[in-house]
Amino acid sequence: MKFDKDEIKNSLTIEQVEQFLAEHGGEPVKRIGTLVSRTICHNPADGSGSHKLYYYDNTHLFKCYTECVETSGFDIFDLTRKIMKIQSNIDMTLYDAQIYIINFFSLDVVNDYHEDTEKNSDFQIFNKWRRVKQADNEQKIIEFQKINPDVIHWLPRKGIKPWEQEGINSVVMDAHWIRFDPYNYGIVIPHFDKDGCLIGIRERTLIQDNEVYGKYRPAIINGKMYNHPLGFNLYNLNFSKENIKRTKKVIVGEGEKFCLMFDSMFDADISVACCGSNLTSHQFKLLKDLGVEEIIIAFDKQFQTPGDDEWKRWTKKLTELHRKYSGFIKISFMFDIEGTKLSYKDSPIDKGKDTFVYLYKNRITLG
Repeated sequence: MKFDKDEIKNSLTIEQVEQFLAEHGGEPVKRIGTLVSRTICHNPADGSGSHKLYYYDNTHLFKCYTECVETSGFDIFDLTRKIMKIQSNIDMTLYDAQIYIINFFSLDVVNDYHEDTEKNSDFQIFNKWRRVKQADNEQKIIEFQKINPDVIHWLPRKGIKPWEQEGINSVVMDAHWIRFDPYNYGIVIPHFDKDGCLIGIRERTLIQDNEVYGKYRPAIINGKMYNHPLGFNLYNLNFSKENIKRTKKVIVGEGEKFCLMFDSMFDADISVACCGSNLTSHQFKLLKDLGVEEIIIAFDKQFQTPGDDEWKRWTKKLTELHRKYSGFIKISFMFDIEGTKLSYKDSPIDKGKDTFVYLYKNRITLG
């Protein structure tokens, strides 16, 4: 069976491509019509690649601005083949890459060959790469660098006024090792693995002009960058995992501040942050291994009016997330369905405890 690769490629939304990059360790940053990812096209998913792999939504092509030789860019199938070779040492054909993408996004085209599964070689290839992907997710172990905590101990613990004004108390910030960087004028946010080892450090700039490069970036301390692969870890899990195991519920927000605000408002912290707007399979497995029975998605509001184009794209993305994981664990969503509880880009916790509790009690579960 032949597939129209251009039709498949052009049908993918920028949100779907963002999900693909996040799932494969790219840590994408979304800009207008563009995604900027780590160079997973020629680097392993260990946080070592720089953010020099660009995806352009108008052409549906990637462009690597470091080592890749394709001067005119390459598509998602080419990137898939590169990733599989680097991350799993698997040589994929173009055709196999097409099957992989159809599988990854559960595209409707797979229905064309569901009828005769015993004789259809295409379906066998589909199952082959599905098994490879499942096995890869189960077996892949990322060895995080272990960082000596002394690198941040000397940084001051002075009050972070902007965050205190938003409702994050100083006790919570101290417990999470939040520091202030007077040299770069930013908030230093240590990241720990599930066992409490320091594996990365991020910094939230307080200089508005620097936000064009991203509000949150890997911290550079004494000339060294302390980055790590965000998609393979969950911020705050080391602090909240015992409560999560006890309640068998977890609330997943986007950024670190979400967890700090949650811990400031509630006695039993069951929050984690995926550091993006995608829950990767590696992050999902961390929660599944804790015996979680419900994952509550509390992502930022990515639309202005219910029913507008952004709303359609956002609900489609959340539906895909539900479809991907709901066969294993109950997935629910804290979603401003009326469009009146949150402002544009707000986290469900940004409007205070009462609004958060309302959205929690009225969370949505898809059929």
